[in-house]
Amino acid sequence: MMFLEFFIWGSWFVTLGTFLGNNLKASESESAAVFSTQSWGAIIAPFIIGLIADRYFNAEKILAVLHLIGAVLMYQMYTATNVSVFYPYVLGYMILFMPTLALVNSVSFNQMKDPEKEFSSIRVWGTIGWIVAGLLISYVFFWDAKEAANAGLLKNTFLMGSIASLVLGLFSLTLPKTPPKGAGEEKVKIGEILGLDALKLLKDKNFAVFFISAILICIPLAFYYQNAHKFLSNIGVEGPTGKMAIGQISEALFLLLIPFFFKKYGFKKTILVGMLAWVIRYLLFAYGNAGNLSFMLIVGIALHGICYDFFFVSGQIYTNSKAGEKYKSSAQGLITLATYGVGMLIGFEVAGIITESYKVADGSFDWKMIWMIPSGIAAIVFLLFTLFFNDKDKVQETAI
Repeated sequence: MMFLEFFIWGSWFVTLGTFLGNNLKASESESAAVFSTQSWGAIIAPFIIGLIADRYFNAEKILAVLHLIGAVLMYQMYTATNVSVFYPYVLGYMILFMPTLALVNSVSFNQMKDPEKEFSSIRVWGTIGWIVAGLLISYVFFWDAKEAANAGLLKNTFLMGSIASLVLGLFSLTLPKTPPKGAGEEKVKIGEILGLDALKLLKDKNFAVFFISAILICIPLAFYYQNAHKFLSNIGVEGPTGKMAIGQISEALFLLLIPFFFKKYGFKKTILVGMLAWVIRYLLFAYGNAGNLSFMLIVGIALHGICYDFFFVSGQIYTNSKAGEKYKSSAQGLITLATYGVGMLIGFEVAGIITESYKVADGSFDWKMIWMIPSGIAAIVFLLFTLFFNDKDKVQETAI
């Protein structure tokens, strides 16, 4: 289940930016709108989970329905010939897909006696699924090779995703029963579903600094999602999708190092390392090339584990420790809404505007400036967090 869940996502999302430019001739603002569907999905997902899945239906059944409908929408994305046709399908798909990320976790947790110890060995199969999708695209089907991409073969990634979604939808019907957690409850608090109950935590100055930093750091993150594959393809890197899978391998490895960093250096230093990695990564992208400096691009991709894990995963642990028992779920919901919802929504819009403004007359891009700007934004967030975050409390150690 976990393998297929992330195989589906990795099969089309990594190459999306290149596909939009090559196949659908989308402008940068149109590409930004398409990528923003992930944020709208993240904003709407809590309603689907909180109002429907957690109250009326078994998690595995709604997971099956969402993926079966998703298979149809993905096929429609495969057949779309322009952005105006493509957009409604990708929006509908992301609204249905984002809730499945929580549903696969629910199904997993329901089968475990000790989730803190057991979950990581299950979740890692999601990362493996994403990696396998990238390797298939680059080194088995060669859909992202320059000639194939120019010939429009990248659209086949959606067909692969549609087939995988159909398989997972049918497979989900065989999963162990996971009854709704909120069945029988009379009242549903919208604020609790969205995590708004946890807004009380913002009275804590240090948590407020972290919260604002989490939103701002999503702007550089959006540049990576939206532009990295297109950048690598544009400058002539071979097998860009497969090479970007290095980022997921790095993510899995650095996840194991977070407990060590927390214990030895504390939350502030750990998260600052994550922020600094964003600055360095984009400088490497700005000055690297597909020739003698290609190693700089590989190192930049490999930094994904530090960029993502040391900020976002560390942030989830910090949030968990500050929230206490009463607001744990609400606080995680609030951070998800703030980052993948609001933060990424702003980030994709900014990335679209910046990328469009540095488009050269011949249709290529001034990639150096496009990467220098998010590097600068990450550096500003790094400085602000260094100056204003002074939490001396020990963050509770949490098993990863």
